[in-house]
Amino acid sequence: MGKILVIAEKPSVAKDIARVLGCKERKEGFLAGENYIVSWAIGHLVTLADPEDYDEKYKKWKRETLPILPKKMVLKAVKKTQPQLKILKKLMNSKEVDSLICATDSGREGELIFRYIYEMVNCKKTFQRLWISSMTDIAIQEGFARLKDGREYDNLYLCAKCRSEADWLVGMNATRAYTLQYNALLSIGRVQTPTLAIMVERQKEIDAFVPEDYYEVQAMYENFNGIWFDKKETDTKIKKLEQAQEIVQKVQGKTGSVFSITQEEKKQSPPLLYDLTELQRDCNKKFGFSAQKTLSIAQDLYEKRKMITYPRTDSRYLSEDMKQKVKNTLLKLQRVQKYTSFISYIFSQENIPFHKRIIDNSKVTDHHAIIPTDGKISLESLTEEEKKVYHVIVMCFMAVFYPQYIYMVTKVITIVEQQKFISKGTTVLQEGWTAIYKALDIEKTKDEKKQEQILPNLKQGETVVVKQAKLLKKKTKPPAYYTESSLLSAMENAGRFVEDEVLKEQMKESGLGTPATRAAIIERLLTVGYIIRKGKNLVPTEKGIKLIEIVPEELKSPQTTGKWEKGLSSIAKGKMSSERFMKSIERYVYFLIEASDKRKENIVFEQESQRGKGKKTIKSLGKCPLCQKGSILENTKAYYCTAWKEGCQFTIWKNTLEPYGVSLDSKIVKKLLKEKKIKDISIVLPQTGERGKATLLLSNENTGKLEWMDFIRNS
Repeated sequence: MGKILVIAEKPSVAKDIARVLGCKERKEGFLAGENYIVSWAIGHLVTLADPEDYDEKYKKWKRETLPILPKKMVLKAVKKTQPQLKILKKLMNSKEVDSLICATDSGREGELIFRYIYEMVNCKKTFQRLWISSMTDIAIQEGFARLKDGREYDNLYLCAKCRSEADWLVGMNATRAYTLQYNALLSIGRVQTPTLAIMVERQKEIDAFVPEDYYEVQAMYENFNGIWFDKKETDTKIKKLEQAQEIVQKVQGKTGSVFSITQEEKKQSPPLLYDLTELQRDCNKKFGFSAQKTLSIAQDLYEKRKMITYPRTDSRYLSEDMKQKVKNTLLKLQRVQKYTSFISYIFSQENIPFHKRIIDNSKVTDHHAIIPTDGKISLESLTEEEKKVYHVIVMCFMAVFYPQYIYMVTKVITIVEQQKFISKGTTVLQEGWTAIYKALDIEKTKDEKKQEQILPNLKQGETVVVKQAKLLKKKTKPPAYYTESSLLSAMENAGRFVEDEVLKEQMKESGLGTPATRAAIIERLLTVGYIIRKGKNLVPTEKGIKLIEIVPEELKSPQTTGKWEKGLSSIAKGKMSSERFMKSIERYVYFLIEASDKRKENIVFEQESQRGKGKKTIKSLGKCPLCQKGSILENTKAYYCTAWKEGCQFTIWKNTLEPYGVSLDSKIVKKLLKEKKIKDISIVLPQTGERGKATLLLSNENTGKLEWMDFIRNS
């Protein structure tokens, strides 16, 4: 009887599986045992072919070759990892191997990695699927005890294949079409472009915002404070300084009384368990980690440390069959000193409260929520950053078994000289799950640090004296920039940007991208220069803003991408055919090419793209004032128009200003193109040697001729 070949996604995972299966014999590119051979991919060994692989004519970017719509998408090997692919090809088609086990990551992309390899090497052997959510030895053993027929995951593969091909078709065609139209390398993507659009829309709101001064009046009593309000309790803003001053003078040192006291008991349930997006949000807020950094740390905690379950999940619930595993995990955590008392409390309850906010089979997707594993806990082996991420996962895991946080909100309205003031205070009735965070939270966020005042025991009608009345000057604030935390939320809940109510409801199940891809999308936007980081904020660049101005609504709308994610989800569930989905993508590509023809003449991009690979990126300095079509670029001798082949003669020679002692550079040219003149440039008159300042002009002929005027001699 032949052996079974197990293919993992990474060498580190393969080694863990090999150890459990007893494969100790090391060979080149695999580990062998009595019954199994364990080998690995190195991420993607196979990818979709480039356009020029279909036809040499696609090597040069030309408008007449668009759209590129291959009848059948072709695969090709990734050059860097070709040796490992050759090893797998030999193993997969070896007579020594009877069947295969797909042990790549248990998700859409992991499935694609294996299937692409399987197709590329033309393997025909049967295969099974290992589907696990933890890398502990026990989890691996249990996974091998319940292997499934690989064909049960055909729909997941078709979903992943459609995602891959749709991204290639949209990205390749749209990027080429808009790059050719605007002479600048414009990276366009199915998910990255609507994500950028959300940020640009926020930037517009910030830019359009005009701050307004307003005032509040604070009354300071013996041992509590109140804020003046008008008709509603929220109407605390006073627009006119005179009115605020009048109120201050009226109540200063005066006696008033307590008009009313209302109390409302409020309850706050523990947070749900983490999915990847929520973990990334919290780590961004608490530690300033980027989404990509949190994902990398979580992946290491899963693969290398084996201390958390599979992180690339979009579920925040556990399944019914996990109760015993959860108990085992709690027992392991109880041995860690800082967690002992909190775990002991959970076990002290009559029954561990496995309520619907924890266990819900209907809300568990391909994977359950992220929780600690029941394996060995080696805190001393973790890096400081790994400790932080592991710690927040443990806190959340413990908190879900704790009771609600219950508090009393007290509102007191006082009246002084017919002026009403409101005071709010909070009294904690039951700390519940917040006790864990108060005791163990490493870095509380600003919101968590805020505490409302504690009000004294007051009675209706009781007298109060205004010890001091304060006038507080304030300004209205613009909308906040997106941080990675808030952008991840916006991507996850992209449905709220959609006006169509039916689609909005449908999009509750799908946002922009998936938990596993959102970090990469943000990093991509940074890489291509569409956004930059300013502290914790993510800010769109001029290039990013301009891109959103030129693309059609369908390309930047979350509605379009939401529909696609919904379609991909339907393919995975077997409710939609992959052919139907890809036909819609093909129609969309035709639409994008057509839309790119409608050039917006008033938009010129700073970055000038040279088609093809490995060529330099050249900066555009502005729009050509002569032909109004081309862009002004720089070469070694001059500044020229890109439309010179069409006859545009705009030229500024670099040595033009040398007789005046001025070195002409791109900054000066850029400013001249924008403003037509630059004042107060220090020059030397070549005829007389006199020194002074003058205004430099771009001549009205717009041919590139420069002129001086308003020379003022130095005194």
